[in-house]
Amino acid sequence: MASHLFSTKPLKQLLEEMHGEQRLRRVLGPVQLTSLGVGAVIGTGIFILTGQAAHDKAGPALILSFVTSGVACIFAALCYAEFASMAPVAGSAYTYAYATLGELFAWIIGWDLILEYAVASGVVAHGWSAHFQELIQLFSWRVPHVLSTAPVDYNPTLGKIVSTGAYFDLPAIVIAALVTIVLVKGIKESANINTAIVVTKLAIVLFVIAVGAFYIDTHNWTDNFAPYGYTGVSFMGKTILGQTGAGGEPLGMFAGAAIIFFAYIGFDSVSTHAEEAKRPARDVPIGIIASLVLCTVLYIAVSAVLTGMVPYKEITVDAPVVDAFKRHGLTTAQYLVAAGALAGITSVLLVMMLSQARILLAMARDGLLPKGFFGDVHEKFRTPWKSTILTGIFVAILAAFLPLRILAEMTNIGTLLAFVIVCAAVLIMRRTNPDAERPFRVPLYPVTPVLGILTCLLLMFSLPAENWYRLIIWMAVGFIIYFTYGYKRSLLGLRMSQEAAAQSRRG
Repeated sequence: MASHLFSTKPLKQLLEEMHGEQRLRRVLGPVQLTSLGVGAVIGTGIFILTGQAAHDKAGPALILSFVTSGVACIFAALCYAEFASMAPVAGSAYTYAYATLGELFAWIIGWDLILEYAVASGVVAHGWSAHFQELIQLFSWRVPHVLSTAPVDYNPTLGKIVSTGAYFDLPAIVIAALVTIVLVKGIKESANINTAIVVTKLAIVLFVIAVGAFYIDTHNWTDNFAPYGYTGVSFMGKTILGQTGAGGEPLGMFAGAAIIFFAYIGFDSVSTHAEEAKRPARDVPIGIIASLVLCTVLYIAVSAVLTGMVPYKEITVDAPVVDAFKRHGLTTAQYLVAAGALAGITSVLLVMMLSQARILLAMARDGLLPKGFFGDVHEKFRTPWKSTILTGIFVAILAAFLPLRILAEMTNIGTLLAFVIVCAAVLIMRRTNPDAERPFRVPLYPVTPVLGILTCLLLMFSLPAENWYRLIIWMAVGFIIYFTYGYKRSLLGLRMSQEAAAQSRRG
């Protein structure tokens, strides 16, 4: 049993699996891949989570929080790029773990990625709803309060969950349904739509930086740059360094970095589309690194503008950038930014839900999930349509009933765990497969992957303890599914059994 659990999938087998009837179309070039990365990254962080992180966790030191998270992501991105160039098949970190750490670890990371992309999509759908409701005020329209947001929210001042008086978030359900329809239609069409949205989004972000810079009050930075301090590290609910909030959560620059780390989720989604890249060994590393570097620079600039325009305690949580322009009487700019934010957030949701279905597809191909459902590729559209529809339903439920603060933190710990495993997998792969072809190699090896592991662990320990409990519960459910279904039907396990039986007959 142990040999099956920790048996790795040979790199040669991964490459052989790229040929067959259930393959995805190779239609994406470096520009489209970079666009997918930028589409996933820019939007959530700038237009949604900057408010929560600045108001609740870091104050103007949010600027340094973005730098900290960006550095951690750069280490992980380089590791992702090396693997993506070696094994250009769908699956991302799941595939990498299968090739290096064994089937059990592959299941852990795959199950973890399902949590990451699904919950992240719920966050984005919730943020889309908030900006949509800001925009329609231009036409004097309003969504009834009972249909405008989740029924509960977390109040950081009180340190507990409170009722909002609403039933569910209707606009979030609508956008999840619309994106699902687009994704079932096809990857090329989805990527082309995303590229157009990204161009619009970048123009709006540059507009925010250029116009907002004229309304910066430097006193908002200098009077109290780091009101919660420069640390904010805890371990399983006990604060080790920094201040503690009313609910026991850590506060400070690192705590802010752990929250807005969510904003960087997306560059790794580029690697989930390696199987659809025209020249994956070259194009995927370009897409990963280019999208991350571009987004990091823009994040730092926008966070500086936002915290300079509005005192950190007055920044709103749901639509902070739009509200900053509203406070300065820039009505036209306010609605222009709201429209751009809406487009940007839409592209994030598109890429997140796109990636989720491909993780499920990769796991189904290995027999760990029912292949008839999760591995079913549509004859005409060549997309995993059943898993895409299921993802859409799950995202709609999450966004409709859970608040932004809870969803964002649930996503972060899963993503950070994935990054830790990918960085560790690079170290293992260099030892177990030293002669494998690596069109892209991690620079400064082994320093880069080791620093990636350490920085991601630091951010994991800067999250509230509840996130660790949710992760443990989610993983427990995953283990039940694996040992009752996946382990028994694993194609790798069946192949090993057949080989053992054949060898026994020969002996």
